[in-house]
Amino acid sequence: MYRLSLLRAATVAPVALERGSEYYMGLMEHLWAPWRIEYLRQPPESGCFLCQKPAENRDEENLILYRGRHNFVIMNAFPYNPGHVMVVPYRHSSDLEEVSDEEAKEHFEIIRETMSLLREVMGPAGFNIGLNLGKVAGAGVADHLHTHLVPRWGGDTNFMPVVCDTKVLPEALAATYKKLRASQ
Repeated sequence: MYRLSLLRAATVAPVALERGSEYYMGLMEHLWAPWRIEYLRQPPESGCFLCQKPAENRDEENLILYRGRHNFVIMNAFPYNPGHVMVVPYRHSSDLEEVSDEEAKEHFEIIRETMSLLREVMGPAGFNIGLNLGKVAGAGVADHLHTHLVPRWGGDTNFMPVVCDTKVLPEALAATYKKLRASQ
């Protein structure tokens, strides 16, 4: 009898799916992003893309905004917000302690200059700046050190990431790249 009541309970819609409920969330909506299919159909890259991209010398195509002596600035192809960039040492290393003083000094100077450029061109109210060292710390690319700069605006966090697990970006990468590149 107990199992039968569990089965009946499982066939009843949860409160959040009942139209009359104050907790009603509706059914899943779809946000179409047809340009993503190009990324999804690409074969996986071998090697480190943070080493490969600057070696290709196709800066606009690879979203490289700036090249220093030891570091470069590349836009994140899958940004948290418009203007999300990364400052990356050319030298492949995952260990912050291996970075030379000269590399570290330029890295920090480029972070400051890039922050100033983003502030001037895009007018954010703040920034998230950080390193994720290791997979367990959230590094998508754990083998090559890089610093994220993410511009933030009041209201840039809304219900979409929380309810729909979807981030809405109001500007195309190419448009942001051209805007930032033109202002250097």
